[in-house]
Amino acid sequence: MSVLLRGPTDPRSLAGRLFLSAIILSALVLISAGAILSTINRRAVEAGFDERLKLYLKVLVADVASLTDGNNVEPGNLGEPQFQIPLSGWYWQILRIDPESNFTTILRTSPSLFSRRLPSLVEPGLPSARGDFRDGYREGPAGRRVRIVEQEIDLGEQNRFVIAVAGNADEIVDQRRQFDLTLLTILSLLGLALGASAYIQVRYGLRPLRELSQSLSQVRNGERDHVEGEFPVEVAPLAGELNQLLDVNREIVSRARAQVGNLAHALKTPLSVLLNEASVEKSPLSDKIREQTAIMRDQVQYYLDRARAAARAATIGNITEVEPVLAAFVRAFEKIYADKNLRFETVIDTNLRFRGEKQDLEELVGNLIDNAGKWATSAVRIELRAAAHSETVPPQIILTVDDDGPGLPEEKRLDAMKRGRRLDETKPGSGLGLSIVIDLAGLYGGGFVLEDSPLGGLRARLNLPAL
Repeated sequence: MSVLLRGPTDPRSLAGRLFLSAIILSALVLISAGAILSTINRRAVEAGFDERLKLYLKVLVADVASLTDGNNVEPGNLGEPQFQIPLSGWYWQILRIDPESNFTTILRTSPSLFSRRLPSLVEPGLPSARGDFRDGYREGPAGRRVRIVEQEIDLGEQNRFVIAVAGNADEIVDQRRQFDLTLLTILSLLGLALGASAYIQVRYGLRPLRELSQSLSQVRNGERDHVEGEFPVEVAPLAGELNQLLDVNREIVSRARAQVGNLAHALKTPLSVLLNEASVEKSPLSDKIREQTAIMRDQVQYYLDRARAAARAATIGNITEVEPVLAAFVRAFEKIYADKNLRFETVIDTNLRFRGEKQDLEELVGNLIDNAGKWATSAVRIELRAAAHSETVPPQIILTVDDDGPGLPEEKRLDAMKRGRRLDETKPGSGLGLSIVIDLAGLYGGGFVLEDSPLGGLRARLNLPAL
């Protein structure tokens, strides 16, 4: 669920995937629309430009027809000053076709051609349809690109002509460029609007999932018992199933605790009877029975405690303040070891919380401080701090307990942590303390090691999950 809390621009999150897919699809649609609109505009600009050229062409055709009818008409009076300016980019010409050789000769040209000739739109040697308009781009006089519209007409009596009108193609390019620039600006603004809209939609649409994630975090942190909130119809069933799962988990843990308690009572009574019966008489057999019964009782108690701890560790939402537990144990052990004049030093971060049951934390802390007090000569140092964490490393607390006792060689540290193993029979205890610490830490996903202490003795370092 933590992935859902990442931003909409993170491709690893659901929000990021939705946002990026919307951006990509919007970009493809806008690019396709821009290409289509640009093509349509290009054709529309060319068509409008051609209509303008054809209008001039029709005037020239009418003038040529009047000329062949014997009327004294000077062709080329189109009323456009550009045709009068030399090499202006606007030209017209009238070519006569020799019916026998099919060669063309210049009959009339616009002053702007400056005694030059427009290129033909029909390749030499290829037939051309008479009466049809032909259009295309060619390189005109002075190397300037022009748009040409021409028509071949046959007025009979060997009067065949090719009439052509050309316009400066830069006007078409300028209109297309202006349109494309305007289109690009509009589509860019539209793209930004669509991106902002997609961002808002993703944030708003996935808000119930973020609320569900936050509610689950509150349950896991012990702030709530159930997932609470108003969710849409698509998410509400999931929230309901999660609440049912939480209820089932608590019920299972409650039953496990009850059964463990019943088992403890069922075993303790027969063991107590065996101890009492063995204590009636003094004999090697009774001594052996008492010894083995005591071991059985310790082992039963150990596994019962471990079962209880496992049930508590599986429960969701248990949070314990660490500093009060440590302070209480320090006060208690100062009195217990008053005859040794032990000095208990503490360096405690008061803002740390253990993600687990208070009873288990007391079991862990009590065993470590008690063990340090047994072996310390004059001082025990307790330090509690937070471990560095990140997105991949969950938060943890680190508890170190140092003593200035004789210490323990590295080769014997593994033996010291084995269940029921006591390295010094003169010290009180069952040998289960450190093994209980190891098991409890493992149940909560933590760790426990023994190291050399800066005080000269032994250091016990415990890692536990934190909030």
